[in-house]
Amino acid sequence: MKVYEKIAAITAELSKIGISKDSKNQSQGYKFRGIDQVYGALSPLLAKHGLCILPRVTAREVVERQNRQGGALFYVTLTVEFDFVAAEDGSKHTVVTIGEAMDSGDKASNKAMSAAYKYAAFQAFCIPTEGDNDADATTHEVAAPDLAVLAQIAAQPDVASLTALFKSLPVDARQLHMDAFQTRKKELV
Repeated sequence: MKVYEKIAAITAELSKIGISKDSKNQSQGYKFRGIDQVYGALSPLLAKHGLCILPRVTAREVVERQNRQGGALFYVTLTVEFDFVAAEDGSKHTVVTIGEAMDSGDKASNKAMSAAYKYAAFQAFCIPTEGDNDADATTHEVAAPDLAVLAQIAAQPDVASLTALFKSLPVDARQLHMDAFQTRKKELV
């Protein structure tokens, strides 16, 4: 089954270049990866490795709503199956995605199809982007308790002096040393 070799080869090439978020939504200001960027990155690699991506819409839902001016606004949701087919031996793998879009004219289905294709490609080829959109990309280090404060907590002879010391600490230091405070308080009671 050559299809998996083809997908892996394209994934390897795309992992080096990625597709950055160069397009910008004019009304809301967020950046995104446009369909033309995806086609531009994928097309030569699909041809090079002999892989075809063939779409099949299996479900379509349309909801008509009104925009602020009272005109029609069409919300379209498509369920699309994409057959990834290796030209060499005809082996295939099917990826199913959902595409959603809205438009005031006749382009909502086209936009939904583009969205479905983009996300099928992003998922199948693990296409990276610039930016920090992965929960594992950032490591948050939790501060360690201050050894000097721990020593002061341990040295308190009674609950009153322990409480006074604890109240004198800044709020963030109190949170950081709460376990030591509770432990020492139990020892003194």
